[in-house]
Amino acid sequence: MIGQPVNRIDGPLKVSGRATYAYEQWNAGQPLYGYIVGATIGRGRVTTIDTGRAERAPGVHRIFTYREAPKQAKPDLKDQNIYGRAFPVLASADVNYFGEPVALAVADTFEGARAAAMLVDVSYETTNGHFDFDADADRAVRPEYVNAGVSTDSEVGNFDEGFAQAPIKFDQTYTTSYMFSLPLEPQNALASWDGDMLTVYVSTQILGEARRSIAGTFGLEPNQVRIVSPFTGGGFGSKLSVHAETMLAVLAARELGQPVKIAATRQQVFQLVGNRPTSLQRVRLGASADGRIVAFGHETVVKMSTGNDYVEQSAATGRALYAAPHRRTTHRVIPLDLPRSEDVRAPGESTGLMALESAMDELAHELNIDPVELRIMNDVIKDPERGVPYGQRRLVECLREGARRFGWDQRPKKPASVRDGRRLVGYGMAASIRTQFQETTSVRARLLGDGTAIVQTDMPEIGTGTYTILAQVASQELGVPIDRVRVELGDSDFPRSAGSGGSWGASNSCTALYRACRKLREQVLAEVGEKERADSGSEKVGSHGFSGRVVLSPVGTEKRPSSDLSALVAKHYPEGVEAIGSIVGMDKDPNFKNYSLFSFGAQFAEVRVDIDTGEIRMHRMLGVFDAGRIFNPKTARSQLIGGMAWGVSMALHEEGVVETRVGSFINHDFAQYLLPVHADIPALEAVFLDAFDDKANELGAKGVGELAMCGSGAAVANAVFNATGVRVRKFPITIEKLLADLPPQE
Repeated sequence: MIGQPVNRIDGPLKVSGRATYAYEQWNAGQPLYGYIVGATIGRGRVTTIDTGRAERAPGVHRIFTYREAPKQAKPDLKDQNIYGRAFPVLASADVNYFGEPVALAVADTFEGARAAAMLVDVSYETTNGHFDFDADADRAVRPEYVNAGVSTDSEVGNFDEGFAQAPIKFDQTYTTSYMFSLPLEPQNALASWDGDMLTVYVSTQILGEARRSIAGTFGLEPNQVRIVSPFTGGGFGSKLSVHAETMLAVLAARELGQPVKIAATRQQVFQLVGNRPTSLQRVRLGASADGRIVAFGHETVVKMSTGNDYVEQSAATGRALYAAPHRRTTHRVIPLDLPRSEDVRAPGESTGLMALESAMDELAHELNIDPVELRIMNDVIKDPERGVPYGQRRLVECLREGARRFGWDQRPKKPASVRDGRRLVGYGMAASIRTQFQETTSVRARLLGDGTAIVQTDMPEIGTGTYTILAQVASQELGVPIDRVRVELGDSDFPRSAGSGGSWGASNSCTALYRACRKLREQVLAEVGEKERADSGSEKVGSHGFSGRVVLSPVGTEKRPSSDLSALVAKHYPEGVEAIGSIVGMDKDPNFKNYSLFSFGAQFAEVRVDIDTGEIRMHRMLGVFDAGRIFNPKTARSQLIGGMAWGVSMALHEEGVVETRVGSFINHDFAQYLLPVHADIPALEAVFLDAFDDKANELGAKGVGELAMCGSGAAVANAVFNATGVRVRKFPITIEKLLADLPPQE
C-alpha cells in the first residue's frame, strides 16, 4: 500500500464543503466577530485613540486598544524555537511597523465589526524609521544565529588564498525580493473560554507550538489550552507561528465572555504575517580552466525586522552541494522597521539557489562547459564541510536522467541564437537540494475488534495529503483495508507531532506511525502468544512481512496457517488495543550526526522571449528528484509541480515593493502583487528516482514538498539568459530589465 497512487481520502470532504476549517467551526456556539485596526505609520507612537463613534455603532460590543488589553508576556528572544514564543498584542502605544494592530473592533457580525473599525480615529507621533534595505546597507551586522539551527558562518581551508590563486575567478552579486506565502485560507482563529480552559480553532501548521505560544502569552499552563485544526488551507511557512489575529481572538473572548472569531483580510496578511526577506548575495567561485571549483564563497545580507530575530539561511545552501577545498559562507543582516521576517516555502535553499545556481550557469558559460557537466564534475562523495558521508546522494543520476528526458543535447549552445518566429528560445537548468529535517513526533495507532484501525496525531492536514499517506501506512502495517482506517488529525489532545512544515511532516509522522503499528503488533503477539500456541499446537507465533498477518507454526508439520492481526484483536481485545510510536529530534538521532541527509533534484526549463516586447513565456519544465521512498506518487507529484510553479513565480513575477517613506508594502493585494495564473504555467513534468535512504528513517523517505522550489527559479533564469543573452541578477526578471539589451530585431 505504501508507494501506491491512492486518491486522497479527504478529497470528497473538500469538494463537497464538508471539510471544516477554523473559521467554519460552530462547536463553540454563536461567536462575535473581530476586525483589526492597523497602524498607518511605520514607526512611532499612538498619541490618541478616539473610539466613541465606533462604540456607538450598531451591534458593537467593545473596541479594544492598548489601554484595555491585559498584561501579556514578552517574547523570549533567547529561545531559538521561534514558533512557540509569546506574541503580545496591543501591548503598548508603540508602533513598530506599518499595519501593526492598534485596535480591535468586536461586534455581532463581521460587517458590523468592519464598519466599526473604520470609525476608530487614531493619531500618531512618528519617529524616524529604517525602511530602505539598500540605503541602510552600512548598518549590516553579524547575527548571533540564523534559521533552522545552522551556523551563522562557515570556513574551510583558506578561501582568500584559494580564490586569489584560482586561474578563473567569478565574482557576482544577486538580489532577491520580498515575497509572501499567501495561502488560500488567510490566517484566522476562533477562541472560546470555558472557565479557565481555552479552546482555539486556528489555522496552524504546528499545534504544539501554537499551544505553547498562546499559553505563554497569557500566563496559562499548556494543559489549559486546546488547539483544534483538522484542516488548514495551506501554510507555506506562514502558519508555523500564530499571529495577531489569534492572540486578539483569545484576548477578546476572555474579556467579553463569549467566543470570538477573527480572520485577517488578504491585504492585512501582507502586513501582519511574515514575509520572505529581501537578500543581497555575493557568490565567488574560483576554478581551474577545466571547471574544477577550488574556492567557494557565498556571502548573504538579508533584512531582519527590528524586534524579531529571524534570519533566512540563504548562504547555507551550498555548504553540502559542490566540492571545493577552500570555502566560506556568511550571513549578515540589516535591521529594518518592517513587518517581521518569517519562513516562506523552502527558506534558505530557494533564495540561496537563485544566486548560486545562476552563478554556476555563468561560470559554465565563461568556461564554455555544459552546465550539466560542470555540476557533475564538482559532485562530492562526502559532505565538503562536515566531512561525513551522505545517507543517499543521487544528484548525478538526477542530472543525467533529467538531461536525457528533457532533450538537453538540443540546447542552443550560443545564447540568443535560436528563434521560433518572433520568439527567442532558451534552455536552462539548475540543481536542487533541500535539508532533511526530523523533529520529535508521536502517533497513536489503535486497532478495534471490528477490524477498524484508528490513527491519531495532532499534525494538521495543510493540503499535502496527510490523511491519505497515514492511512496507507496503517493499512499496510496492520493488514487492514484502507477504507477501514480512520485518521484523526489536528487536535492537541492527540499525541504531539512536529506539525507540517519544512518538508518534515510526511516522513516524521509516517515513521512514528510505522513504529506504533510495529509496537502494537509486537504487543499483541507477546500477550496472546502463549494462549494461541496452546490452542493451535504451534511452536511460535510471529508477524509476517508487512501484511499484518500473524503466522502460526504447528508442531511437527510444515503447514503455516495464518490469521489476520485484527482477528486476534477481536478475539482477545474486544475493546481494542493501541500503541504509540515516536521519533526523536535530529539533534538526538545519531544518523544526523554521522551522515549528511538531504533530498536532491535537477530541474530543466525552456522559455520563449518575445523579441519585440521582452515578454517571457514558459514553454515546458521538467524536474527529476531523489527524495527517498515516495509514500504516494499522486499526492507527492502535486507537491512537486506546485513547488516548480512557485519557482517560476519567484523568477518572473513576485516582488514585494516597500514604500520607503512609511514602511508599507505598496502592492499588498492580488491585483498588484503578481502571481502566475494557469496561462503562465505550461505542462510541468515531475519524475521520481526509485530510491530508499535508510539513513533518513526506517521507511527510507525524505522531504518532498519544498524540494521542487529549490532550484526551479534559477533554471528559469538561466533559460532566459540562454534565450536572450541578457543576464539579469536582480530578481524577478521583468520586461524592463530585458528590453533595452535584447538582440537587434530582424
